[in-house]
Amino acid sequence: MKIKVCGLRDPENISMVADLGADYVGFICYERSPRFIGNMPADALNNISAPVHKTAVFVDEPEANINALIDNYGFNAVQLHGNESPEFADSFRNKATVIKAFGLDNDFDFDQLNVYADKVDYFLFDTKTAIYGGSGKTFNWNILDKYKLSVPFFLSGGLSLDNLEELKKITNPQFYGVDLNSRFETAPGMKDIEKLKQAFNLLKQFTAHEIRS
Repeated sequence: MKIKVCGLRDPENISMVADLGADYVGFICYERSPRFIGNMPADALNNISAPVHKTAVFVDEPEANINALIDNYGFNAVQLHGNESPEFADSFRNKATVIKAFGLDNDFDFDQLNVYADKVDYFLFDTKTAIYGGSGKTFNWNILDKYKLSVPFFLSGGLSLDNLEELKKITNPQFYGVDLNSRFETAPGMKDIEKLKQAFNLLKQFTAHEIRS
């Protein structure tokens, strides 16, 4: 079970999250988000080294801007949260891992993902809302049984200490990782390290148990 912590921007907080052992750390490059990185200094990410994936999150951002931010911050993964085409997503795979996000509700048509199957490295399934992520709301995880592609996926949307145990009920073999964000904050963009420690310990125990069984 991979763990992604998203919506970071404070240098000290970023280092503390990375030290917990996060596999992915996410930075919102979308100015309408309350977690927008703004003019975050490039050296804020200097203490994050491989194998941690420094992930930039975009919403319908022009290609030139994405490439500039990849170069400036050393991002090695991009998460596309808007209406980006398969070809657009594929264009970044020569320099970064590509995650394509979709908002899900009970009527979501998984067939629309087919055209992305060989253009992205991962999907991320979030709760469909009027905003792009960070809503703190969950969706009906039972619909994940309808997902049949071989592309692994992250689960996002309202994950908290109150519902992480319920992840054991998800049986889809492509369930790859979780995305922790708004339910683990003291303020937008500032993560609660103690809550994250509890979550990491729980998820690691859960994964070890599943492997042994």
